[in-house]
Amino acid sequence: MAFLEVCDLRKCFGETEVLKGVSFTMEKGEVISVIGSSGNGKTTLLRCLNFLETPDDGTITVGGKRVFPVATEEEKTGGNRLTFGLVFQNFNLFPQYNALRNVTLAMDIKDENELRAAGVKSKERKAILKQRKADNVQTATALLERVGLKDKLLNYPCELSGGQQQRVAIARALALSPDILCFDEPTSALDPELTGEVLKVIKGLIDEDRTIIIVTHEMGFARNVSDKIIFMADGVIEETGTPEEVFDAPKSEKTRAFFAKATEKE
Repeated sequence: MAFLEVCDLRKCFGETEVLKGVSFTMEKGEVISVIGSSGNGKTTLLRCLNFLETPDDGTITVGGKRVFPVATEEEKTGGNRLTFGLVFQNFNLFPQYNALRNVTLAMDIKDENELRAAGVKSKERKAILKQRKADNVQTATALLERVGLKDKLLNYPCELSGGQQQRVAIARALALSPDILCFDEPTSALDPELTGEVLKVIKGLIDEDRTIIIVTHEMGFARNVSDKIIFMADGVIEETGTPEEVFDAPKSEKTRAFFAKATEKE
């Protein structure tokens, strides 16, 4: 059984069908890059996997556990959100918090929610949370150092470059230890120099055998780091295969047309 199984995933916005039955699998430690023109459902797919959008139909199974559909709303908003972590293309940092707090915030909220759900009484909960918050600061500090921001812990988003903000966002996603890490066009808002520093961080995560899904327009990067390429068009997976299969010998006319346009732009 594959680590991730997505079967016939569908999503409509009003009368517009954005995902028209998307199915794919991936193994633990595998890297998949999702490519295709804008407006073909790539971002919607990631948002559905991360429960930022609720699919209209289909199933999602991770490690043999079905995470969509689920039995209760409590189950969906609890553990299943930690199955996936998402790094947004526009960073989505909280401007009122420094880099360190942007990373610790989600951990602190998760800890408090878990203790409340477990029925831990208020006085005991406060004592536990005090220690966990100290631990979370240590974890966040280590993560920010790991993405090259050792000297930026107390800087606010407005004081950071786009590449630095994206690296904070990556550290934040790693903080919750997701089973599958998702990137939604992580370099689209960056200039070429800053793109390189973010791709270097992502490459480092890939080298750690993490399970990663990347929506990207960086064709060279996708080719070099991916185990599998998914090409989406018109809300479906038009073609899938190894980088060599998809880039060197695409079977679909739509895939060939996409690469032809990409070559023209270059």
